[in-house]
Amino acid sequence: MKDLIKSAIGSKKTLILVAAISAATLSHSAMCAALPGEGRTATPVGIPLDEEIFQYQVVTIGLEKLGYKVKDVSQVQTPIAFLSIANGDVDFNADAWIPQHNTFYEKAGGDSMMVKLGPLSEGALQGYLIDKKTMDKYGIKSIDQLKNPEIAKLFDIDGDGKADLTGCEPGWGCEKIVEKQLDAYGLRATVHHNQGSYFALMANTISRFKEGKPILYYTWTPLWVSGVLVPGKDVEWLTVSHTALPEDMKGIPTTLPDGRNLGFPVNDQYVVANKKFIEENPAAKKLFESIKISVDDINAQNLKMRDGQNSQAAIRKHAEEWVKAHQSEFDQWINEAKLAVK
Repeated sequence: MKDLIKSAIGSKKTLILVAAISAATLSHSAMCAALPGEGRTATPVGIPLDEEIFQYQVVTIGLEKLGYKVKDVSQVQTPIAFLSIANGDVDFNADAWIPQHNTFYEKAGGDSMMVKLGPLSEGALQGYLIDKKTMDKYGIKSIDQLKNPEIAKLFDIDGDGKADLTGCEPGWGCEKIVEKQLDAYGLRATVHHNQGSYFALMANTISRFKEGKPILYYTWTPLWVSGVLVPGKDVEWLTVSHTALPEDMKGIPTTLPDGRNLGFPVNDQYVVANKKFIEENPAAKKLFESIKISVDDINAQNLKMRDGQNSQAAIRKHAEEWVKAHQSEFDQWINEAKLAVK
């Protein structure tokens, strides 16, 4: 009788153990299957600017944590990027500058085809800068002062008597503002807007600065340029006499809280996604709404790229390091995204 009881007890323990193992296996399988992006693919698109890939990589890591397979970001001109999203050829971008890209957004179909989510990053500045030495020596504070041929000549590079402005690359959107302002501030006769490969032009501008020569250029933040030519130390922002923007941006303020008018709207970066993709992927929608990256963090990463860490593998590593440094917050974004699935 004792042997039968021991046998029964042993069998019961075995059954309990098997049941526990089975439950754990089923629980693990359920957890894996519960990932909202399981079996789904997300396709990003961006403008041809590697300095903004960092944001994409942070977003990509988040999507991967949700189970999505994320394709490499394709890089095209801004108008094509928005059209591709609207048409459903791709799913999202993570470098939509609002309000600067509003026209591209509207022309591609606007809210009927796409959704703006975020902001991903806030407080991006744009404007004109000159070297601090020249500013202090000649008392230059405003871009309007370049109407004076003698002032403009200080920034002449090619010997034509006009100031050479390192400007905005065609197709980015900022070039429309610069061109509008050359007319609005009466600068056509004294300032030449140099356009082309922005970073090649900036390399020459930085070289001139190192040689102690006057420089005049357009830039924006976040970007590594302000880590090399530091505002307040090496260079200073120029103000404008009044706001002058293209018609499609009319009414947008350009004055900072401290009272300076830099002539350009302060932009926030958003994720813009295909509307159908968002309707079918509430977890991705919640993630896009939640992720926040500071301008300072993007500036710091961009400076690493400028110093040689600019491969795709290096940018991915930067993003992984950023996630690790913000792990608690990042995990919260992932958990909230999972809960968004009904």
